[in-house]
Formats: sequence, structure tokens, C-alpha cells
Amino acid sequence: TFLLTVMTLFFISIGQYLGGAGGMKIAFIFALIMNIGSYWFSDKIILKMYKAKEINPEEFPEIKQTFSDLCKNAKVIEPKLFIYSAQEPNAFATGRNQENSVVALSTGLISILSLDEIEGVMAHELAHIENRDILIGSIAATFAGAISMIASMIKWGLIFGAFRGNRNSGSVFGNLLIAILAPLIALIIQMAISRTREYKADSTAAQITNKPKFLASALSKIQEFHLKSKKGIDTNKELQTATSHMFIISPIAGGVGKLFSSHPPTEERIKRLLNMES
Repeated sequence: TFLLTVMTLFFISIGQYLGGAGGMKIAFIFALIMNIGSYWFSDKIILKMYKAKEINPEEFPEIKQTFSDLCKNAKVIEPKLFIYSAQEPNAFATGRNQENSVVALSTGLISILSLDEIEGVMAHELAHIENRDILIGSIAATFAGAISMIASMIKWGLIFGAFRGNRNSGSVFGNLLIAILAPLIALIIQMAISRTREYKADSTAAQITNKPKFLASALSKIQEFHLKSKKGIDTNKELQTATSHMFIISPIAGGVGKLFSSHPPTEERIKRLLNMES
């Protein structure tokens, strides 16, 4: 509720600045639609963003069976299991509640991890569902995407306005400030999704599988891939920024992305998991 309220006020403030009373009304309607849509359809929106498809049990029988066994061990309603095409190894969970939840794995993750390591990753995502983290994460991703879209529209508006000779310094400065601050506000809101939830999900996953070393190994491999291969991968930066907090490891590595990461240091997560093993 707090997150939706903050986002609504943010949209209304931008609308009032850009279009006065009329802009404020339009922004309020837009925020209202976003509130309803992000609650009921955020999972579908995010799955569509990543072009995820429900996994074929005949193509991945071992993964599907392992997932079903995990759900029984965790005593949770079995979510739908999806797969999306991406070179980067990663995974996320989404949905508004346990009855309407989804776990998604990337093709890259399936290709580089062993079955035991994939089990650890899936257990981590199931833990997010069991711990009721997925709704706020899905809502934050939807709104962060909308904020990035607004910032992008303002940026291009400034560029085309300059070409047309519109150089009103006050208007340009204000719009530029919004274009810069909007994505930062989105990142800060994502950071507000406590980093401790990742530690909690790791701990719960270890309890579900009784094999914390395999989740630690999976995190190590994913981290190593991101650090070594990041520059050579063609990725959608705005999409990753909006949804980075949802993944088992943030796809934004290094630089400012590290400072604003919604995830705790992977090295510390691995250390805690290995300590659970001993």
C-alpha cells in the first residue's frame, strides 16, 4: 500500500509539473490504471516482457519433476514453471500470491548449471513465494518500468524540442531534472525492498533442499558468468533496470548499478550458505 501510494503521488506530481491541473488529472488516471494493472496483471506483464513460455515437461522432464518434488517438500501450491530465452543465467518468481505464482528460468541458467544447482535456484524462488515477497517485487518492477518510460519520453522530448528551437531554460532545466531523477527514484524504491529478503530466501531454500552447497555453487557460477561476460552480451538495459530486484542475482553488475543494487553481496550470500553446510 505504501509503495502504491508513493508511486501514485510521484506520477501526479510529474503530471502537475508537465501539464498543470489537466496533466495532474491525466497522471492520476494513469496511476490508477497502473495500480490496478500492477496488482492483478504484473506477473503477466513481466512474463510478456521476457517472452517467457511455460516449460515443456517432455523437453525438460528432470527439471519439471525436481520442481514438483520441491513444491511437495516446501508444502506450497505448485506454481507454473516458465522458461525464457536469455544468454544470461538467471531466474525470478512473480505473481500476486501463492495461488497465482510463477517461477521462470533462463535458457542460459539451464545450460550452465547442474540439476542439483538448478534445484537450489528453484528452491530459492519458491522461498520468495513462500515468504510472500513476490507481489511487492512485481509491483515495483511494473512501476519502475513505467517511470523509466516517462523519463525516456521526457528525454526525447527535450532532444526534439532543442532541434525545433524550443530552448526555454526553466522548462528545459525542470524536464532534465525529472529525466535524471525519475530512474534514480525507481532504483531507490527497488532498494527499499529489503536486501534481507534475499538472505531469507537463501536460508529457506537451504532448508527445503537440505543442500545449501548447491545453491552456493549456483550463485558462484551465475556471478562468475556476469562478471566475465557482461560486456559481450546484448541486453535491454531499461528492462533489466526495471526488473533487476526480481532476479536471484541482479543482472546489473558494477559501477552505479552495484551501489543501487537491491541484492546483498553474492560473496556474503555464498559464505552464509556454506556455513549452513558445516
